[in-house]
Amino acid sequence: MGADREGGARRTPGRAAVYAACGVVLLAGCASMPDGGDLRGVESTPRQDTQVRVFAMPPQEDASASDIVQGFLEALTSDDPHYETAKKYLTPEAAKKWHPELSTTVLADGVTVGAEQAADREDADIVSYPLTGDRVATVDAQQSYAPAEGKYSQTAYLTQDQKSKQWRIDGLPQGVVMGKSDFQRNYTSVDKYYFASNTTSGTSPETVAVADPVYVRERVDPMAQMVRSLLTGPTSWLDRVVRSSFPTGTKLKDGVTSLTPDDQGKLTVPLNDRAARVDSVKCDEMAAQLLFTLQNLTPAVDEVELQAGGKQLCSLPEDGSDTVAARGSARSPAYLYFVDGEHRLVRLPAGNDSTKPDPVPGALGEGDKELRSVAVSRDEHSAAGVGIDGKALYVGSLVSGGSLGEPVLTSRGATANDRLTAPSWDAEGDLWVADRDPGNPRLLLLKEGAGEPLTVDMPGLDGRIKDVRVAADGVRIALVVEKDGKQSLFIGRIERGEKAEDAPSVQELRSATPEMEELTTMSWAGDSRLVVAGREQGGVQQMRYVQVDGSTPEGSAPAALTGVKEIAASEDDRLPLVAFSEDGIVRLPSGTQWQKVDTDGTAPVYPG
Repeated sequence: MGADREGGARRTPGRAAVYAACGVVLLAGCASMPDGGDLRGVESTPRQDTQVRVFAMPPQEDASASDIVQGFLEALTSDDPHYETAKKYLTPEAAKKWHPELSTTVLADGVTVGAEQAADREDADIVSYPLTGDRVATVDAQQSYAPAEGKYSQTAYLTQDQKSKQWRIDGLPQGVVMGKSDFQRNYTSVDKYYFASNTTSGTSPETVAVADPVYVRERVDPMAQMVRSLLTGPTSWLDRVVRSSFPTGTKLKDGVTSLTPDDQGKLTVPLNDRAARVDSVKCDEMAAQLLFTLQNLTPAVDEVELQAGGKQLCSLPEDGSDTVAARGSARSPAYLYFVDGEHRLVRLPAGNDSTKPDPVPGALGEGDKELRSVAVSRDEHSAAGVGIDGKALYVGSLVSGGSLGEPVLTSRGATANDRLTAPSWDAEGDLWVADRDPGNPRLLLLKEGAGEPLTVDMPGLDGRIKDVRVAADGVRIALVVEKDGKQSLFIGRIERGEKAEDAPSVQELRSATPEMEELTTMSWAGDSRLVVAGREQGGVQQMRYVQVDGSTPEGSAPAALTGVKEIAASEDDRLPLVAFSEDGIVRLPSGTQWQKVDTDGTAPVYPG
């Protein structure tokens, strides 16, 4: 439970004292509160610099029951690692039963505390306060974020000690609740990394790292938090399709409460004896998991050394981690691709400012088939294109002289909008596409871009697929789903069969843009991030980044652009964002404004 704050909130005199010399803020938690009358929200905590630590004050002597509720809610927004100060507002029995780590409930505007009520219990020395608000999200015991909606309604019960006459909370909901802006101040999203376990015998036998985003408290030793979270294992949504190289039961060595890299950027991680007998391959994988995870948190870690059983197990520097496993964000494609004014597949070097595209080698660049959408395999050896009428899907190699042949898939939809979506390649070298034929809508997979299309089972899908993008890790898929004129972004988990010829399924679709009602286009833009263009109800079109869990990442949105129809991003965020808009193909290099590339081009894509 906790308060909310806004950047311009009024400061209550005496509520906090700032010690600039040591960067500490103490939350007094003793602002007055009415015993009756109108409902009142817990006052917001002013925005603090990220380096400022916020600690709560314990209850004051003879504080009123309302002051105790106020102080407790304030204490929950502090940087107290184990909520020791917050527990001082509870009776000893309540403190033992309360488990703040079980969940965090995020409310739009913080907690509204109602007027004091007589508790529906026989003891006359007990009062209660209703706690209400509008839900935005929840973070569960695994630190996994999920959007939420609806009303929050709980009650805090207080009792007055007969001897000391001090009020304390003796009944409260489990977990923590706070406002959205307090949540943004206190928590940060970090990707922890595991390895894909559901791959089959495709063209990509390498070990692939998969990001699993979690939220940790930003100023409460986040490095140790992330290591513990990584060792605990993946979140339940991802668990079925990833593996960890850490032996079951691996934990930090007893007594290790904090982790800090040395002056050379080397972090030593002491583990318990469960990890003492791993071989060198497993140890390198464990170290890679830690490096990927901690570098997502801070650039200060350049090397990880693992210890267990009183000895060094292995040491892995940053430049060696990519030889252990591949990450989408670490791969830089050679080219940006799009369809030119002659409906051919053309390309530009991905990393420079050239505006003169060349047709790709092979049949797709020769213009024999007019194209409306394309996808290029992640190794950039093959490409797929949907014909101008959306009816046929062609696959060809990007080699001079290569022939195209017959289409690998044909839709029976009556109109172009009822036929094939743009295709997408996964890390296995397989090709995904949706057929929007109202008579037989389905998601299809072509193994290595050829053969008989396999129908992908999608339990829980409600609507028709408008757009398909498979993540570089090959275990997550982003889908724009249309129903009743509304388009929404969903993230699904790809589960593959035991045999290569088995059709995969997409399970547990999760909404990533619950507040949007019209989603024009989207693209993966990181290991767990996408960029989308769309609009909220009653709003105008905008572009922004979203996380796969439905949260909004830190940082600014892309510069505004009018009339965005398609968008392309690379998982490698060093490459520019590219879009098809009213001005044709445009790109957004880092730190600059949108630049025109090709006025007649459409359908921009990076490999994938």
